[in-house]
Amino acid sequence: MRILLPTGAPTEQMVRKAAAGYDADVVVTGEIASFLTPHHLGELLKKGAYDLAIVSGMCTASFEQVEHESGVPVYLGPRHAADLALILPVLGSVTLSRTVPADDFLTTKKAEEAMRRVGELERDSGADCIIRGVKIGGESRMKVLAEIMDAHRCESVREMTELYFASGADIVDLGFGFDAMPEDVKNTFSLLEGIDRPLAVDTQDPALIRAALGRADIVLSLQERNIPKVGKEVAEAGAAAVIVPGSSTLAKNIAMAKRMGISCIIADPLLQPVGSGLVKSLKNFKKIGCPLFFGAGNVSELLDADSVGLNALLSAMAMEVEAAVVFTSEHSDKTRGCIREMRRATEMMALARDRPYPKDLGIDLLVLKEKRRRCEPPLDYDTIIPAKKMPEEIGYDPKGNFRIGIEGNRIVAVIHGKAVQGKCWQDVLYTLLSQGEVSLLDHAGYLGRELYKAELAIRYGRSFEQDGEF
Repeated sequence: MRILLPTGAPTEQMVRKAAAGYDADVVVTGEIASFLTPHHLGELLKKGAYDLAIVSGMCTASFEQVEHESGVPVYLGPRHAADLALILPVLGSVTLSRTVPADDFLTTKKAEEAMRRVGELERDSGADCIIRGVKIGGESRMKVLAEIMDAHRCESVREMTELYFASGADIVDLGFGFDAMPEDVKNTFSLLEGIDRPLAVDTQDPALIRAALGRADIVLSLQERNIPKVGKEVAEAGAAAVIVPGSSTLAKNIAMAKRMGISCIIADPLLQPVGSGLVKSLKNFKKIGCPLFFGAGNVSELLDADSVGLNALLSAMAMEVEAAVVFTSEHSDKTRGCIREMRRATEMMALARDRPYPKDLGIDLLVLKEKRRRCEPPLDYDTIIPAKKMPEEIGYDPKGNFRIGIEGNRIVAVIHGKAVQGKCWQDVLYTLLSQGEVSLLDHAGYLGRELYKAELAIRYGRSFEQDGEF
């Protein structure tokens, strides 16, 4: 297979190094590879018998006519020349895209294959019990249980429940505080009518547990004090139960629950927060004859650290102790996104079962860190002009000033009572400029900065403050 590799002068050596050992012609087409025109590519293809051409992934031109005239397929390569070495080895097994840069395309393909494998593993796995079609324990993927605290006081409990399921929760847990009454529990569950997914009630109050048994699939939690009072009713309702230790041991409480007739039992040895015995509590996670419950949310809510890496590590710990259900929470602002993160983490752990490490799986939890830094060619210049400090005095644009904010997943820029909304900062800026709302270059630069900050705030789930630091 003979390949044409057009490139720019700064990246020529990088491309030649990647192409070593392949039947490839590396041709410099100018300073910037992405400026390649269809006409220029067509002329290059006439000079040799090529099986395909790989152009820069940054090219925006359409090469459809070139393909039609030459009969040679033209694919987008990676956006960065440094990634070409990763693309060439897979050409025999993967057909690249004509519209998506090769690095993005292969990343997407790997992720799709990884998720296909996750689904396949889940389909073929056994389970200790099944709750509304969701496998618990056995060889199945660890399931994510997400809690809504004080559900009876949540005005949008149905919307939040649906959001939690959409974010990746396998089970949604409705918590009821000490101020809740049985009628509150019944009313809350009635608001979720028609949601045919596993729901749990989170309380140790026998009266509240009893009120939930018409719909709750799982009861959190039972121990030696409430098992004698509601254990038989839980069994008769066919609900599963999470058993915890109290003044009696976990093993004794599990035995008591079994005597009451509860068939689906999940054991919670109680994971302690950092500083209160986290490592020591792990020794209690041992095979006890039923699926294990891992309270990761008890750790993430009580540790001021970014949750992404924390959830990955907690999920890995849960896998090593062979937990079946992982509890998480988004009660505080810092833990927003934990459900999505924990779901991805459990999928990673499912793929890692036949590997020594959970890496190179096709999916990951890398958000800000790079798995591999890119090596770009050095910038070419003759002179250096030191940057001058920007004047503190502001020159206001006679066209007016903007108020910038975010609403949901959209950037909003308001001027003279009109709001421009969009998901991409450049789209919003382009619209403002095309409508003649900006007359000063420094104002346009300022808008670009603030609009991009707003997009980053949406992307990373952060708050946004105009003129503030991101």
